[in-house]
Order: sequence, then structure tokens, then C-alpha cells
Amino acid sequence: MINKRDAYVIGVGMTPFGRHEGKGVEELGEQAVTAAVRDSGVDWQTVEIAFCGHVLQGVTAGQRVLGRIGMTGVPVINVENACASGSTAFYQAVMAVRSGMVDVALALGIERMGRGPLEVDPSDSGKSPKGASAVPLMPALFAEVFRAHAKKYGTTVEQMAMVSVKNHHNGALNPNAHYGVEVSVADVLAARMVADPLTLLMCCPTSSGAAAAIVASGDIARSVAKKPIAIVAATLQSEKGAGPSDPLRAVTEINARAARKAYEEASITPDKLDLIELHDCFAIAEIIHYENLGLCERGEGGRFIEQGQSRIGGKVAVSPSGGLLAKGHPLGATGVAQVFEVVTQLRGEAGPRQIAGARIGLTHCQGFGGAVGVHILAV
Repeated sequence: MINKRDAYVIGVGMTPFGRHEGKGVEELGEQAVTAAVRDSGVDWQTVEIAFCGHVLQGVTAGQRVLGRIGMTGVPVINVENACASGSTAFYQAVMAVRSGMVDVALALGIERMGRGPLEVDPSDSGKSPKGASAVPLMPALFAEVFRAHAKKYGTTVEQMAMVSVKNHHNGALNPNAHYGVEVSVADVLAARMVADPLTLLMCCPTSSGAAAAIVASGDIARSVAKKPIAIVAATLQSEKGAGPSDPLRAVTEINARAARKAYEEASITPDKLDLIELHDCFAIAEIIHYENLGLCERGEGGRFIEQGQSRIGGKVAVSPSGGLLAKGHPLGATGVAQVFEVVTQLRGEAGPRQIAGARIGLTHCQGFGGAVGVHILAV
């Protein structure tokens, strides 16, 4: 039943993720928004507010994109929340509709990225952050996270490799994925070392791309041709104090708390989920997020992947799009692209990677510095 003040996704669009040499972020964003508006069946003029998530694209990037489509004078709000920027833009679009402020909102995520490790501050001399051993900062952080998890729970490098194998398999079924080639455990383990023990195939690529979603009220949702997808939970959380010095805390407490709040809002338990798009920036992150999202007990994430529980056809399909590891990670676009995948699956339009009978899906994105967005969508 469609309720008037609930929020629904009525249209989605995205570009393939990849290098996009010669294309600017404005062109990529225009492509995604145009596809989402076309998919929704509503006229561009009905969009009453737009939120644009991006990290490295400079001032008023959202206005630059929408200027190519046709500026209508509505508020355009640029959003930066690290890797959760797109997820935050989507959250704001949902809140704008739920509050009654507007009936139709746009969530857009965009990013144009170069090759190589991510810079912490693009205004700081253009140098990539490296530790004393010249290891890029984020891979070094997640290598330490792996060592802590392995020491405490026995998680293995081979289990991390299994995550990459699964996600590259899924990515090979997704025409929008940056990487469309399957790999084996041996391939993953033999790949170039980035931050011991993380190899290149255990790390997400820097990608370029864009994704968009049209969020609407029940009144509008009733009028569209395609089945609206209900947003039954929208949660955005920040850190709670510094806490103890523990490399695992940065990837556990805030994520588990955001997930609990989302489940409470949706009045469901994790076992009801059919699919999840989560923030698998590194293979160990997916293993720990199995635990954070309540798919298994704390410390059981390695065994969860080893038992095939997270593959398509398993207990719950995790990263059926290929995830960040294979689909790619254009920072600001990632959170909205996760919504694209869940909506596509819940509509039954995912082709060879379709999850049979999918009815409930969850998106999860973490921005380091203190932001986690979790959304639950349902038919």
C-alpha cells in the first residue's frame, strides 16, 4: 500500500564506472540524471530540490551538472561526507520528501578520479598520503584492521581472497562494473602487494562515474508506470566520541549502530534481507561488515564468506553488483549507485545477476571521518 508521506524511489540511472578518459564530471552527471528522469516517467520540471554528493569536484559541481539539463531555480545542495557523500545525498532527498517539504527530490552522486591512491586533502600539494614505508594510507589502515581481526578471530588471507573472487564474479555479470573479469583465489593472492597482506585485487579501484535516483511522495508514486520501491529505513550516523585505541573500532561501532537503527525503523531483522550493497572498499571490510550488519556473529565473517553464504543464491546476496572491489568506487557516486542496484534487483531487472524473488535490500556506505548511511528498500 502506498502511503502519502512515505518516500519511494521512482527512477534510477547510472553511468558505467571506469576511467572515462576525456569525459568531465558534468557529462557523466548529466547522463545519470537524464536516465533517472526518463526511468521515473516524471517531467524534469517536477523535481523540486536536488542533492549532489561528491568529494573532489570543486565548488557548485551539482549546479554545473544540472545546468546541462536545464536549471529550474530549485535548491541545489552540494554534499560532502567522504565515501558516504552519495549515501548522504540520498538520505537528504528521502528526508525532504518524508517531511512534506517537497514531493519530488533528486539524489545525485558524481566523481571524476585519477589513477593511484586517494589523496586525503586534494588541496595539500597533490601528494598521496603515505606512511613511513611508502604504503598508501587507506590500504595501510585496512591492512592493520585485517591483522587485528585475524589475531582476535582467526580470519585468513585466503578468506579475504574469496571476497574478491565473489565480487569479481558478480562484476563480470554487470555491464556497469569497472572490472568485468573473473578471478581465482590464486589470482588474488598472486596480485601485486599494496599493503601487506592486501594485494591489488583486495583493494577497490579509483573510478569515475555518476548515479542518480528520483525520490517521490506517495501521491507521485501512485502515478508512475513502474512499481515504486519503498524506502522503509533511512539512517545516517556519526561517531560517538574518540573511544579506546582499537583499529577495529573505526569499522565496527558506528556501522553496527547505524545498522541497528535501520532495522528498528524498518521493523525487520537481518535474516529478512535478500541482498546487500555494502562498503567493501577493501576485502577485509566486507568480512567485518557481515558482522556489523548482523548477518553473522562477531568474528564469524571469514567463515561466512568461506561457506558461500554471501554469494548470489546463498543466505543473502552481498555486493551482487560486484561491489566497490569490482564495480568500482567513484567516491560521491557510490552510495547512489548502491541504490541503483537494489532498485534494479527489487524490480527484477538485473539480468544474469538477478536474485530470485528479491523483496528487501539494504545499502550501506561508510565515510571515514565519521559518517555511515544505511538505507533499506522494499517492494
